[in-house]
Amino acid sequence: MVGASELAIFAIVVEENSFSQAASKMGLSKTAVSKKVSALESKLNTQLLYRTTRKLSLTDAGKLLYEHAKGINQQANDAFSAVNELSQEVSGHIVMSVPTISGELLLADLVANFCKKYPKVSIELRLENKLVDLVDEGVDLAIRTAVLTDSSLIAVPLLDSNWVVCASPEYLANAEPLDEVSNLEKHNCLCYDLQANGSNEWRFSQNGSQKSIVVNGSMSSNNALTLKKAALNNIGLIYVPKCSVYEELQSDQLVQVLKNYKTRSLGVFAVYPYTRHKPEKITLLIDDIKQAYLSLKHIFS
Repeated sequence: MVGASELAIFAIVVEENSFSQAASKMGLSKTAVSKKVSALESKLNTQLLYRTTRKLSLTDAGKLLYEHAKGINQQANDAFSAVNELSQEVSGHIVMSVPTISGELLLADLVANFCKKYPKVSIELRLENKLVDLVDEGVDLAIRTAVLTDSSLIAVPLLDSNWVVCASPEYLANAEPLDEVSNLEKHNCLCYDLQANGSNEWRFSQNGSQKSIVVNGSMSSNNALTLKKAALNNIGLIYVPKCSVYEELQSDQLVQVLKNYKTRSLGVFAVYPYTRHKPEKITLLIDDIKQAYLSLKHIFS
């Protein structure tokens, strides 16, 4: 039976293209490495390498075996790293990019508590609504509320974030009736300019039919808190994530309208660059983040 160690040695010989360099890399003698490869050929009853004094080359059988064997060393390293982390204290630096709403609502407190729990971990928390390039900007973890298109990122779903259209009772009392989305054209609509979403095109659905209304208003902002304050000052309607106005809706300072329409809903994800072995500190942080979001699910949906 062929052992994993023999396959691993064979793979390194191929990658180094030299028995001597492979032996040096593994801390073995050239003779020992040569004997291992010869034993492998004997067990398989086929030649794997053409050997000359100047170079090595693979036979067809050698090429086929290498395709299957080349990942064995990486898999072993990943396994060793995973086990080693169990006995090591969680440490290191994490750069996080999160939306302003989530940062202010729950992630600032969560990060502070995470750092208390793991005192050898430091976190740089960046509150920003733009979609940053995680690899180019050295970001280890991001929270995104969006439709994801970058296949080079690993995305962990957290929950769905629903949006609402709302305004103050005073504004609604002095404005045109608002029974249909088409009535929005008669209202002062304050636009949420968030990433590629928002702007002045407000989208809804009803009975499977999609409706899109271009609105206008006296103000726009990329900050939901700013829009909320404007709405509380009776200026107009806002279309924002429910979590940003949940308390005001509960206290009737703001009133949700157009409830017979389905509003925008975006997934919230924890995303990080692809890596063969995800650092333990990232795994632990994502677990805490997911629990925090789920504990507040009622204010998002």
